[in-house]
Amino acid sequence: MPAPDHAQLVAAMPFAELLGATAVEATPDRVVMTLTHRPELCTAGGLLHGGVLMSLADSAGALCAFLGLPEGATTATTSSHTVLLRAVRGGTLTATARVVHRGRRDVVVETELTDSDGRPVSRTTQTQAVLPPRG
Repeated sequence: MPAPDHAQLVAAMPFAELLGATAVEATPDRVVMTLTHRPELCTAGGLLHGGVLMSLADSAGALCAFLGLPEGATTATTSSHTVLLRAVRGGTLTATARVVHRGRRDVVVETELTDSDGRPVSRTTQTQAVLPPRG
């Protein structure tokens, strides 16, 4: 079975697509997504909204968890912890998600966001419940 292309993977997550996230690498062990700074994603002073940072991390982490599931299974985030390290005033964010633990009932993923200069912006650890196929 051929792997879906990166655009199809993001399109399967309408909110990530609405944010303008782009998948540039997607395997069951590592997902890399990018997002370009835009004024409509900002708070006062042109700072990228913290919710955007957390949403990008959640999307990359969820995709990473999902890609390693048995056919027909899905995931749901059960916990997420984000540490915000640096403000983003422009450029492109890169989210790199890696699996820390893959079990039968849950998947733990750590996602690091970096700015255009490669500096850390945030770090998110999330747990995704594995939901078996319906029916």
